[in-house]
Amino acid sequence: MSGSTHTVTNQPPPLVGHDVFATDRVLTEGLARHLDPGLGDEVRAELTVLGRAAGSAQAREWGRLADVHPPVLRTHDPAGHRIDEVDFHPAWHRLVGKGVSAGLTAAWSRPAGQLRRAAAFLVWAQVEAGHLGPLSTTHAAVPALRAEPDLAALWEPLLTSTVYDFGLRPAARKAGALLGMALAEKQGGSDVRSAATRAEPLAEDGTYALTGHKWFCSAPMSDGFLVLAQAGAGPTCFLVPRVLADGARNPFAIQRLKDKLGDRSDATAEVEFDGTWARRVGDEGSGANLLLDAVAAARLDRVLGSAALMRQAVAQAVHHCAYREAFGVPLADQPLMRNVLADLAVESEAATTLALRLAAAQDGAAGGDERERAFLRLAVPTAKYWVTKRCTPLVAEALECLGGNGYVEESVLPRLLRAAPADSVREGAGNVQALDVLRALQREPGAFDAFLLEVGKARGADHRLDAAVRGLLGELGDLDAVEARARRLAERIALVLQGSLLVRYAPAEVADAFCAARLGGDGGAAFGTLPHTLGLAGIVERARPVE
Repeated sequence: MSGSTHTVTNQPPPLVGHDVFATDRVLTEGLARHLDPGLGDEVRAELTVLGRAAGSAQAREWGRLADVHPPVLRTHDPAGHRIDEVDFHPAWHRLVGKGVSAGLTAAWSRPAGQLRRAAAFLVWAQVEAGHLGPLSTTHAAVPALRAEPDLAALWEPLLTSTVYDFGLRPAARKAGALLGMALAEKQGGSDVRSAATRAEPLAEDGTYALTGHKWFCSAPMSDGFLVLAQAGAGPTCFLVPRVLADGARNPFAIQRLKDKLGDRSDATAEVEFDGTWARRVGDEGSGANLLLDAVAAARLDRVLGSAALMRQAVAQAVHHCAYREAFGVPLADQPLMRNVLADLAVESEAATTLALRLAAAQDGAAGGDERERAFLRLAVPTAKYWVTKRCTPLVAEALECLGGNGYVEESVLPRLLRAAPADSVREGAGNVQALDVLRALQREPGAFDAFLLEVGKARGADHRLDAAVRGLLGELGDLDAVEARARRLAERIALVLQGSLLVRYAPAEVADAFCAARLGGDGGAAFGTLPHTLGLAGIVERARPVE
């Protein structure tokens, strides 16, 4: 239609054609803070290439297509043979392939691998969140496989490869492989120790036949899976390949794909094992403990995923409001909208800053730093609890900044909103994380000592932070009904940790806003309730996705 009534004005341009990495000041500063200067040029060059790809119109179209064309299960071939395969849209393969080539499964084989992977994850997850599922489980599985050196010798080079080699073939015939996880069952959920799947030993040492079901199986077209099953000595971890060494298909019946709220591009399945061949990983009965490092890595990915969604939502909101006018004034320059945008930006910055600190700690722990390992024991479930909880309300508020446009699929915000709750649910929902925080406090005193050393680096820099630390110590001194207060404690630990990081590293106006609203009580329950006397304009400008 070309009539005079259809002149389009006051519509912001789409946010495409930009460098997602370079336009994120919080990410670029955080990377420089934690990265060995000798690696700086190499890592920045990698992330610049990835950032430009993530901000391209092509990548955004891949994300859209992968979301609107969800995977399709094919249980049988035309002749009636059981095949149990899942078809994905070509856009999904392009997204996964780009993620693999960018090193999102290669952290364990590179210097500063956790930090550089975290930065890449924060960039690439902003394109589309669902396809990162198999990349996350593949990354998280590596520490568990190292319990069996011969398995690790075969599988780790494939899992950390930068080649995406899709298709069901024996692992030895592939240039790269992906690994999924099948842990939860109908009766147990997060209580993986209650697994009913049975493991019967076979003649060959370390091999078993599995019989049972899994209620949630991630990435069902992966080359192999970490599975928990009951062996003679209790819950045990197993590696289940989809295809055996001789090329035969391992019994692996996909009953159905879950019809999920968000992350619809990725497949999550219910599967049945019936005499399925498996190789034991670790000793019998050690399964739950063996998977602790894998679970911690996966939980950090949930923090990274939420931080990435938050950043993309804030970038979209600030971009829109910088161009959209009301009553002749850009929305971003109007006092109330500026307050909303600044509040969102502060929350996003706190999430990204914490996520990068955890990734750097992972590198330290991998290098033998026991203090960093102790810090992670408390900080990871704390961050997983709090950051993922904050993601959904932030994305909803960012959507509202676009008004009716935000409620329309083309704006991208509805897809972000559907994806937002997923990270809070996966790897243990809120109560699981809060109770794990309690366990770390009660059973591992070194974890809280490491936390206090971390937040103590900001001592005296802000009176509200200092008061919050004293209040937290008072709370921890009272163990009455402590389980019922687990969420409250986890929240306070998270806020103190985020506040200490922002006071040390963020611009003064960002740290001031966070400490005022999150620690000092000078803010409301909704976004947009920061004290109006703060430097809100500078906070909004810092969050704007421009170089």
